[in-house]
Amino acid sequence: MAEQRSDVISWDEFFMRVAVAAQLRSKDPNTQVGACIADTDHRILSVGYNGTPHAIADEDFPWGDSDDPLTDKHSYVIHAEANAILNFRGSLKDMQGATVYVTLFPCHECAKLLVQVGVGEVVYLSDKYDGTMDNLISKHTFDTCGVTYRKVKLPHGLQ
Repeated sequence: MAEQRSDVISWDEFFMRVAVAAQLRSKDPNTQVGACIADTDHRILSVGYNGTPHAIADEDFPWGDSDDPLTDKHSYVIHAEANAILNFRGSLKDMQGATVYVTLFPCHECAKLLVQVGVGEVVYLSDKYDGTMDNLISKHTFDTCGVTYRKVKLPHGLQ
């Protein structure tokens, strides 16, 4: 009888690879973000990426940064974590204690949403905005609400 494989990837790597795959769907030319929410039994609950609301045509969208809120992408884009929550079709009780795998540390708005639906852990690849006020608010929100967060690395070439 053959022995089982010993080089199986970890759950962290598996779910983060799903998040990385999701970010490839983003049309944002500067920042592509993916998220994968997994429950405590290692089942994928939902996936999302940063993008426009359904009713906005991507090709007509102002993808640049601008001082004018009407033409700045940040006024319209739905973040990956929010889309993963919105894409979920189960009962919110299923998200209690879940882990979100996200390619970029959540902003403070997404942090509030993740706390509200019961996510218990955030696993991320990049903390590009570490130390900014938004980032500090996110971390304070997670710390105050008992949501843990940690950075992971994927093997070279997968990020």
